[in-house]
Amino acid sequence: MLPGCSSSTATTSSGPPVVTDTQSPQGGMRGTALGPPIAMPDTRLTDTTGQPYDVRAHAAGRLTLLFFGYTHCPDVCPTTMADLATALTQVSPAVRKQISVMFVTSDPARDTPSVIHHWLDMFDSTFVGLTGDVKTIDAAAHSVGVPLEPPRRQADGSYTVDHGAQVLAFAPNREARIVYLAGTPVADYAHDLPLLLRGNA
Repeated sequence: MLPGCSSSTATTSSGPPVVTDTQSPQGGMRGTALGPPIAMPDTRLTDTTGQPYDVRAHAAGRLTLLFFGYTHCPDVCPTTMADLATALTQVSPAVRKQISVMFVTSDPARDTPSVIHHWLDMFDSTFVGLTGDVKTIDAAAHSVGVPLEPPRRQADGSYTVDHGAQVLAFAPNREARIVYLAGTPVADYAHDLPLLLRGNA
């Protein structure tokens, strides 16, 4: 079971968990080792300028940190984005310029490109925000083992949006062997990012 978030409190998603290896990651990594590597989704979404965005094509040759969440989330999503932004200030400029952070909304009805753009700018203006139709987003999330649930309106008018809260780290070859679960310390991200670029995972 993986943590998710809602518009009121943190929840637990009921979707399939990411399968992790029972062994520690190689190369001194602090993230959680996946079993078989996961391929970057071969999907096309829409970026915050309203333009088509080929996820797999843009990930080629870069370290890409992929996260599914939503801008109205009160806890896990903003915390994760803030932690990633902070970690990126703790690596060298040479490492930083080779890293992309992709945020894919799990609430496309409310998260318009403009909403995502302004939200991500609070953390790091270089973060890539993506949206699309529900079926395309669900398929992309499912392909990498991230559970998503449709937004649910509560009796008090609030929304619950359960989703897996892991950050998948895709190496420049567009395969993920390491995942970071909710609550990963900034220091662990900063420690692992240069190693991921060197192919230590």
